[in-house]
Order: sequence, then structure tokens, then C-alpha cells
Amino acid sequence: MTNIKFSPAAPARYAAAPIWRLLVLSLAFLISSKETTAFTSQLPSTALRHPKQHQFALLSSSDDDATSKLLEKARKLREEVSAVEQSKAEVQKQNDAKAQAQREAEMEEQKQRDQQRLRYSAEVPILKDMGDEVMERVDFPPRLKGGKSRIVTIQAPLPLGLVLGEDESIPGMTSVDEVAAEGNGAAAGVKQGDIVRAITACQTTMETPTWQLLAGGIGQPKTKRFMYSVDGRPFEEVLDAIGSNRMDVQGRDVWLVLERMD
Repeated sequence: MTNIKFSPAAPARYAAAPIWRLLVLSLAFLISSKETTAFTSQLPSTALRHPKQHQFALLSSSDDDATSKLLEKARKLREEVSAVEQSKAEVQKQNDAKAQAQREAEMEEQKQRDQQRLRYSAEVPILKDMGDEVMERVDFPPRLKGGKSRIVTIQAPLPLGLVLGEDESIPGMTSVDEVAAEGNGAAAGVKQGDIVRAITACQTTMETPTWQLLAGGIGQPKTKRFMYSVDGRPFEEVLDAIGSNRMDVQGRDVWLVLERMD
């Protein structure tokens, strides 16, 4: 039985209370203490020592689930980005292949144009305004059908040893009908059936320097050589142009531009 002591400062009601009431209060206190001890003894020791541990475990499990979901979303996002990048790379690869094919086609087309131009053009001496001759490439569009002809240039001294005539199949064209076996033309490579497209010709003109004009001079003759296009010219004029090369004071060879079938 618990002894209850009253200090001098205890309330007067406890001091004056009957003894039986004090006994009842003591008994009630003992019963309450035993029930509390019995309840707490039934709880896990970890609950008594760490009252917040179960709450932390619940929060930790919830965080793990959220982290797993975020990681899964990140993985899917990476896969989607990788798929998009692969798609872009494939499209870029296709575009590059198309661009490369187009460039190659353009290069091939340009190559064919260059070959066509080389086939139907020639470098010949061109007389400039100041009296100088400059080698330039000149185009000669084909006059023979079929696309199997080409342009050739030949230089040969007079006399050429050629018999020229008017081409019956192409009006206005001069052809080589015969080539003397021992002639200069044959030695230079002229062949029977060649079509004459251009030749050099000479022309003599009177040139008067300025000081002679002031003095009333009549000038001096000067011979110039130039390229003469034969296309569509009268046959007699073509023959005269070839013969005019005899007036060349330098005695240079005659240039012939010929179209020849392969």
C-alpha cells in the first residue's frame, strides 16, 4: 500500500478528507499505473524507442515509387529523343545522297556540254582591233546531221592541192571533192569529203597615220589576215578568199577549219 504524505503546504481538503476516501484514491492510482504499464509492454520496443520510424518508412516507400516513375519517364524520353535523332540522321543521309546524285548529274551534264563544245569548236587566230592576232576558241555548230561529225583545224601552205566544190546535200556549203596525193593539203591531213567551215583570208587596206593626214598624205597599204567564215558564202568568193593568202607578207600557212565525219 502506497503511503501518502502531505506536506505542510498541501491543500486543506486532502488533510481533512476521511481515511476511506484516501484509500479509494490510492487504489485508483495503482490500477491506472498497472494498466499503463501493461499497454506499453505490449508495444514493439522499436516503437517505443523510435516513434517516427514507421512514418519515415512510409514516406521512403512513396519517394521510391515516384523516383521509379521519373526514371521510367526519363528512359522513355531518351528512347524517343534517340528515335527522333536517328530519323533526322536518316533523312539527312537521304538528302545528302540526293544532293550528291544531283551534283554528279550536273557534273556529267557539264562534262557532256564541254565535250560537245570541244567537239564542235576550235582555237583559231582572231584579228583584234589593234592589229594583233590572238588565239581564241570559236564555236562551229554542226552542219552535218547525225551527231557523228567533229571540227578539225589544219594548217598548210599554198598550193593546197585540193579540188573544192559545192556540197549538193547542204546548200551553201563548200566540200573537199578531191585531194592530190602529193599535195600540201594531203600532207597536212585534209581528207576527201571534209566540209570547209572557215579559212584565213587576207585583205589589203590603206592606212594613214595622223601626221600624214595633217600633211595631206594618202597613206600606205597594209595587209591584214583574218578568219573568214565559209558558211553560206558564194563558191567563187570562197575560192578568192583561199587565194588571198598569197598576199600575206609573212608567208604564213593557210588555216582551214573543217567538219569531218568520224
